Amino acid sequence: MTGATGGPGPWGPAPGDPGALERALQQVAPERWEAYEHLLRTLAEGRVWMLLWHGSPGSPDAQYGNMEIGGLGYAPAATSPEQLAASGWSRAHEVISGREIAATLHRTRWGLWLNPHAPGGGVGVPWADLRRVAAGLDRLPAGPLQLSEPQLPGTEPFFGLLQHQAPSVRPVRALRRAWVRPVLGDPYLAIGLELYDTSPPAVEAVRALMQRAIAQAPAGLAVSTVAMSDDYDPVALWMRANARPFYHREATPAPYPTGYGYPHGQPQPQPQPGWPAPPWLGR
Repeated sequence: MTGATGGPGPWGPAPGDPGALERALQQVAPERWEAYEHLLRTLAEGRVWMLLWHGSPGSPDAQYGNMEIGGLGYAPAATSPEQLAASGWSRAHEVISGREIAATLHRTRWGLWLNPHAPGGGVGVPWADLRRVAAGLDRLPAGPLQLSEPQLPGTEPFFGLLQHQAPSVRPVRALRRAWVRPVLGDPYLAIGLELYDTSPPAVEAVRALMQRAIAQAPAGLAVSTVAMSDDYDPVALWMRANARPFYHREATPAPYPTGYGYPHGQPQPQPQPGWPAPPWLGR
């Protein structure tokens, strides 16, 4: 480590057991999804030693190191001062909490690669999982996700009510659907919401629409909503590319509101790339 400099980043060191992240890392193996989830939880509460290719910790010109695996970008990090020393990194480094680096990297679709110098090459955490770390692991489904068109008996009243009442809810432009099977946890029906307006009154009107429809859903069916405007949600990305709207205002015969500031006749957005492939590298 001759010539290396480093120190806490602008958020300071994270609390917790300094060896917990390394112990969690040692348990990760292919198909051991529970162990990987434990690693993500530990990362959220821990800290990492980010390798700086340029600049000093906390400086505006600081740049993390980078590596490309399978066409996807990752920023390398060490999990302890000992691992940093073992890496032989001779430039500066920055100590930062796992939650903060996750929030920083996922917005630019960069993943985090832990201990790439270690035997076996370390473990990569894709940007979609960093998004979960930043937002809360319990709030977003655990990937990899199996996504498909829903084939669910008894849902005709649910979808029928949405199609019938959506024209009267002015903020709704289009509705899509997907059946989501997380690698851990129960499957659920996702409804993709494409809205003209996301103001609080508009969101409340859409929430009321969904509540009325859910009352018609089969007992025990879990239903979640996804904002189609979210460029980081893998379910929304899949629906953009693969699911045709089951309701679209421009394709709906009159009557529907006009002259209230909601544009009509706009071209339908082109499908965007879905979940990056391969999404679960370094495992």
